Amino acid sequence: MHNFDFVKPASVEEAVKALAQEGAQALSGGQTLIATMKQRLAAPTTLVSLTGIAAMKGVKAEGGNLSVGAATPHAVVAKEAASAYPALAKLAGGIGDPAVRNRGTVGGSIANNDPAACYPSGVLASGATVVTNKRRIAADEYFQGLFTTALEEGEIVTQVVFPIPEKAAYVKFEQPASRFALTGVFVAKYPSGVRVAVTGAGADGVFRWSEAEAALSKNFSAAAIDGLSVDPSTLMGDLHGTPEYRANLIKVLTKRAVAAA
Repeated sequence: MHNFDFVKPASVEEAVKALAQEGAQALSGGQTLIATMKQRLAAPTTLVSLTGIAAMKGVKAEGGNLSVGAATPHAVVAKEAASAYPALAKLAGGIGDPAVRNRGTVGGSIANNDPAACYPSGVLASGATVVTNKRRIAADEYFQGLFTTALEEGEIVTQVVFPIPEKAAYVKFEQPASRFALTGVFVAKYPSGVRVAVTGAGADGVFRWSEAEAALSKNFSAAAIDGLSVDPSTLMGDLHGTPEYRANLIKVLTKRAVAAA
Protein backbone atom coordinates (compact mmCIF):
# COMPACT_ATOMS: atom_id res chain seq x y z
CA MET A 1 0.00 0.00 0.00
CA HIS A 2 1.30 3.47 -0.89
CA ASN A 3 1.31 6.37 1.55
CA PHE A 4 -1.74 8.62 1.59
CA ASP A 5 -3.36 11.44 3.56
CA PHE A 6 -6.61 10.86 5.43
CA VAL A 7 -9.35 13.42 6.05
CA LYS A 8 -12.71 12.96 7.75
CA PRO A 9 -15.09 15.81 6.93
CA ALA A 10 -18.19 16.46 9.03
CA SER A 11 -20.44 17.61 6.19
CA VAL A 12 -21.20 16.79 2.57
CA GLU A 13 -19.97 20.24 1.55
CA GLU A 14 -16.60 19.64 3.24
CA ALA A 15 -16.34 16.23 1.57
CA VAL A 16 -17.03 17.67 -1.89
CA LYS A 17 -14.36 20.31 -1.34
CA ALA A 18 -11.82 17.68 -0.21
CA LEU A 19 -12.61 15.45 -3.20
CA ALA A 20 -11.87 18.32 -5.57
CA GLN A 21 -8.16 17.91 -4.76
CA GLU A 22 -6.11 15.98 -7.28
CA GLY A 23 -5.73 12.32 -6.34
CA ALA A 24 -8.48 12.36 -3.73
CA GLN A 25 -10.80 9.35 -3.39
CA ALA A 26 -14.00 8.94 -1.39
CA LEU A 27 -13.93 6.24 1.29
CA SER A 28 -17.16 4.80 2.63
CA GLY A 29 -16.98 1.32 4.14
CA GLY A 30 -13.72 0.58 2.34
CA GLN A 31 -14.51 -3.08 1.79
CA THR A 32 -13.30 -2.94 -1.81
CA LEU A 33 -11.09 0.15 -1.89
CA ILE A 34 -8.80 -0.81 0.99
CA ALA A 35 -8.22 -4.28 -0.44
CA THR A 36 -7.47 -2.75 -3.84
CA MET A 37 -5.00 -0.34 -2.28
CA LYS A 38 -3.26 -3.16 -0.42
CA GLN A 39 -2.69 -4.85 -3.76
CA ARG A 40 -1.39 -1.54 -5.14
CA LEU A 41 -4.04 -1.53 -7.82
CA ALA A 42 -5.19 1.88 -6.60
CA ALA A 43 -3.07 4.65 -5.15
CA PRO A 44 -5.12 7.69 -4.10
CA THR A 45 -3.07 10.44 -2.50
CA THR A 46 -5.92 11.39 -0.14
CA LEU A 47 -8.75 9.32 1.30
CA VAL A 48 -11.85 11.33 2.12
CA SER A 49 -13.85 9.36 4.69
CA LEU A 50 -17.62 9.78 4.51
CA THR A 51 -18.27 7.99 7.80
CA GLY A 52 -18.14 11.16 9.90
CA ILE A 53 -21.05 12.82 8.09
CA ALA A 54 -24.09 12.46 10.37
CA ALA A 55 -26.48 13.62 7.64
CA MET A 56 -25.53 10.54 5.58
CA LYS A 57 -26.46 8.02 8.27
CA GLY A 58 -29.70 6.47 9.46
CA VAL A 59 -32.82 4.66 8.32
CA LYS A 60 -36.24 6.35 8.21
CA ALA A 61 -39.64 5.11 7.02
CA GLU A 62 -42.05 7.85 6.00
CA GLY A 63 -44.77 8.39 3.42
CA GLY A 64 -44.47 4.92 1.89
CA ASN A 65 -40.71 5.22 1.43
CA LEU A 66 -37.68 3.95 3.30
CA SER A 67 -34.80 6.42 3.25
CA VAL A 68 -31.34 5.04 3.98
CA GLY A 69 -28.33 7.28 4.48
CA ALA A 70 -25.50 6.29 2.16
CA ALA A 71 -23.00 5.96 5.04
CA THR A 72 -25.28 3.60 6.98
CA PRO A 73 -23.62 0.20 7.63
CA HIS A 74 -25.34 -2.96 6.42
CA ALA A 75 -25.82 -4.17 10.01
CA VAL A 76 -27.80 -1.04 10.87
CA VAL A 77 -30.03 -1.45 7.80
CA ALA A 78 -30.59 -5.10 8.72
CA LYS A 79 -31.85 -4.04 12.15
CA GLU A 80 -33.65 -0.77 11.52
CA ALA A 81 -35.35 -1.64 8.20
CA ALA A 82 -36.76 -4.94 9.49
CA SER A 83 -40.24 -3.66 10.32
CA ALA A 84 -40.73 -1.36 7.32
CA TYR A 85 -38.99 -3.33 4.55
CA PRO A 86 -38.15 -6.89 5.71
CA ALA A 87 -36.79 -8.04 2.33
CA LEU A 88 -34.25 -5.22 2.24
CA ALA A 89 -33.30 -5.89 5.85
CA LYS A 90 -32.73 -9.56 5.02
CA LEU A 91 -30.55 -8.60 2.05
CA ALA A 92 -28.42 -6.34 4.26
CA GLY A 93 -28.17 -8.97 6.97
CA GLY A 94 -26.90 -11.58 4.52
CA ILE A 95 -23.99 -9.57 3.14
CA GLY A 96 -20.53 -10.96 3.90
CA ASP A 97 -19.74 -11.61 7.55
CA PRO A 98 -20.20 -9.50 10.73
CA ALA A 99 -17.03 -7.51 10.04
CA VAL A 100 -18.21 -6.59 6.55
CA ARG A 101 -21.74 -5.80 7.73
CA ASN A 102 -20.46 -3.43 10.39
CA ARG A 103 -18.13 -1.54 8.03
CA GLY A 104 -19.67 -1.80 4.57
CA THR A 105 -22.29 0.77 3.56
CA VAL A 106 -25.13 0.97 1.07
CA GLY A 107 -23.55 4.01 -0.59
CA GLY A 108 -20.21 2.31 -0.98
CA SER A 109 -21.83 -0.80 -2.41
CA ILE A 110 -23.83 0.93 -5.12
CA ALA A 111 -21.07 3.43 -5.95
CA ASN A 112 -18.72 0.49 -6.57
CA ASN A 113 -21.45 -1.52 -8.36
CA ASP A 114 -19.74 -4.89 -8.17
CA PRO A 115 -21.59 -7.25 -10.56
CA ALA A 116 -22.06 -9.79 -7.74
CA ALA A 117 -23.03 -7.37 -4.96
CA CYS A 118 -26.41 -7.73 -3.30
CA TYR A 119 -27.50 -4.11 -2.89
CA PRO A 120 -27.74 -3.21 -6.60
CA SER A 121 -30.50 -5.81 -7.01
CA GLY A 122 -32.44 -4.35 -4.09
CA VAL A 123 -32.09 -0.82 -5.42
CA LEU A 124 -33.08 -1.80 -8.96
CA ALA A 125 -35.98 -4.08 -8.01
CA SER A 126 -37.35 -1.40 -5.68
CA GLY A 127 -37.18 1.28 -8.34
CA ALA A 128 -35.29 3.30 -5.76
CA THR A 129 -33.96 6.82 -6.16
CA VAL A 130 -30.26 7.44 -5.64
CA VAL A 131 -29.77 10.89 -4.10
CA THR A 132 -26.42 12.63 -4.53
CA ASN A 133 -25.00 16.00 -3.58
CA LYS A 134 -26.07 17.20 -7.04
CA ARG A 135 -29.28 15.42 -8.10
CA ARG A 136 -31.70 12.50 -7.83
CA ILE A 137 -31.09 9.49 -10.11
CA ALA A 138 -33.65 6.77 -10.86
CA ALA A 139 -32.35 3.24 -10.33
CA ASP A 140 -33.06 2.33 -13.97
CA GLU A 141 -30.67 5.10 -15.05
CA TYR A 142 -28.09 4.69 -12.31
CA PHE A 143 -26.57 1.26 -13.05
CA GLN A 144 -24.72 1.38 -16.37
CA GLY A 145 -22.53 -1.73 -16.54
CA LEU A 146 -19.76 -3.56 -14.70
CA PHE A 147 -18.44 -1.25 -11.95
CA THR A 148 -20.04 1.63 -13.86
CA THR A 149 -22.71 4.05 -12.67
CA ALA A 150 -24.20 7.41 -13.63
CA LEU A 151 -22.09 9.16 -10.99
CA GLU A 152 -19.90 11.98 -12.24
CA GLU A 153 -16.42 12.86 -10.99
CA GLY A 154 -16.65 14.13 -7.42
CA GLU A 155 -20.34 13.26 -7.08
CA ILE A 156 -21.28 11.61 -3.78
CA VAL A 157 -24.22 9.32 -3.03
CA THR A 158 -25.83 10.77 0.10
CA GLN A 159 -29.03 8.76 0.40
CA VAL A 160 -31.10 6.02 -1.23
CA VAL A 161 -34.90 6.25 -1.15
CA PHE A 162 -36.75 2.93 -1.49
CA PRO A 163 -40.48 2.84 -2.25
CA ILE A 164 -41.85 0.20 0.13
CA PRO A 165 -43.52 -2.63 -1.84
CA GLU A 166 -46.63 -4.65 -1.03
CA LYS A 167 -44.57 -7.83 -1.05
CA ALA A 168 -40.90 -8.55 -1.64
CA ALA A 169 -38.12 -11.07 -1.08
CA TYR A 170 -34.44 -11.49 -1.87
CA VAL A 171 -32.91 -14.92 -2.41
CA LYS A 172 -29.29 -15.55 -3.33
CA PHE A 173 -27.17 -18.57 -4.12
CA GLU A 174 -24.00 -17.70 -2.24
CA GLN A 175 -20.46 -18.22 -3.45
CA PRO A 176 -19.18 -19.76 -0.20
CA ALA A 177 -15.66 -18.31 -0.24
CA SER A 178 -16.53 -14.68 -0.94
CA ARG A 179 -20.18 -14.74 0.21
CA PHE A 180 -21.04 -12.65 -2.81
CA ALA A 181 -24.02 -13.75 -4.87
CA LEU A 182 -23.16 -16.38 -7.44
CA THR A 183 -26.66 -15.41 -8.47
CA GLY A 184 -29.21 -13.40 -6.50
CA VAL A 185 -32.79 -12.38 -7.30
CA PHE A 186 -34.82 -9.60 -5.69
CA VAL A 187 -38.57 -9.57 -6.39
CA ALA A 188 -40.76 -6.61 -5.39
CA LYS A 189 -44.52 -6.28 -5.98
CA TYR A 190 -46.03 -2.79 -6.27
CA PRO A 191 -49.57 -1.66 -7.23
CA SER A 192 -48.11 -0.68 -10.62
CA GLY A 193 -46.58 -4.11 -11.21
CA VAL A 194 -43.72 -6.41 -10.27
CA ARG A 195 -40.02 -5.68 -10.58
CA VAL A 196 -37.40 -8.44 -10.70
CA ALA A 197 -33.68 -7.65 -10.49
CA VAL A 198 -30.85 -10.15 -10.89
CA THR A 199 -27.30 -9.81 -9.57
CA GLY A 200 -24.24 -12.03 -9.86
CA ALA A 201 -25.19 -13.34 -13.29
CA GLY A 202 -25.41 -10.61 -15.92
CA ALA A 203 -22.48 -10.09 -18.25
CA ASP A 204 -23.08 -6.35 -17.83
CA GLY A 205 -23.91 -6.45 -14.13
CA VAL A 206 -27.27 -6.16 -12.39
CA PHE A 207 -30.32 -6.28 -14.68
CA ARG A 208 -34.10 -6.56 -14.68
CA TRP A 209 -35.75 -9.74 -15.95
CA SER A 210 -38.57 -8.16 -17.92
CA GLU A 211 -40.26 -11.43 -18.99
CA ALA A 212 -40.62 -12.50 -15.37
CA GLU A 213 -41.93 -9.06 -14.43
CA ALA A 214 -44.67 -9.27 -17.06
CA ALA A 215 -45.68 -12.79 -16.03
CA LEU A 216 -45.69 -12.01 -12.30
CA SER A 217 -47.61 -8.78 -12.78
CA LYS A 218 -50.43 -10.89 -14.23
CA ASN A 219 -50.10 -13.78 -11.79
CA PHE A 220 -47.94 -13.34 -8.70
CA SER A 221 -47.14 -16.98 -8.10
CA ALA A 222 -44.12 -19.21 -8.56
CA ALA A 223 -46.01 -21.13 -11.25
CA ALA A 224 -45.98 -18.04 -13.46
CA ILE A 225 -42.23 -18.57 -13.97
CA ASP A 226 -42.53 -22.18 -15.19
CA GLY A 227 -42.59 -21.47 -18.92
CA LEU A 228 -39.88 -18.80 -18.88
CA SER A 229 -36.15 -19.01 -19.51
CA VAL A 230 -33.18 -16.66 -19.54
CA ASP A 231 -30.88 -16.42 -22.56
CA PRO A 232 -27.45 -17.70 -21.40
CA SER A 233 -25.68 -15.57 -24.00
CA THR A 234 -26.46 -12.50 -21.87
CA LEU A 235 -24.91 -14.02 -18.74
CA MET A 236 -21.41 -14.36 -17.34
CA GLY A 237 -19.52 -17.60 -16.94
CA ASP A 238 -16.54 -18.41 -14.72
CA LEU A 239 -15.00 -21.25 -12.72
CA HIS A 240 -17.94 -21.11 -10.31
CA GLY A 241 -20.69 -21.53 -12.88
CA THR A 242 -21.41 -21.51 -16.60
CA PRO A 243 -23.89 -19.08 -18.19
CA GLU A 244 -26.32 -22.00 -18.55
CA TYR A 245 -25.98 -22.83 -14.86
CA ARG A 246 -26.68 -19.23 -13.90
CA ALA A 247 -29.67 -19.11 -16.26
CA ASN A 248 -31.18 -22.04 -14.40
CA LEU A 249 -30.37 -20.44 -11.04
CA ILE A 250 -32.18 -17.24 -12.02
CA LYS A 251 -35.36 -19.17 -12.70
CA VAL A 252 -35.10 -21.28 -9.54
CA LEU A 253 -34.29 -18.32 -7.30
CA THR A 254 -37.05 -16.17 -8.79
CA LYS A 255 -39.59 -18.88 -7.96
CA ARG A 256 -38.21 -19.12 -4.43
CA ALA A 257 -38.33 -15.35 -4.00
CA VAL A 258 -41.96 -15.21 -5.11
CA ALA A 259 -42.86 -18.03 -2.75
CA ALA A 260 -41.03 -16.29 0.10
CA ALA A 261 -42.75 -12.98 -0.65
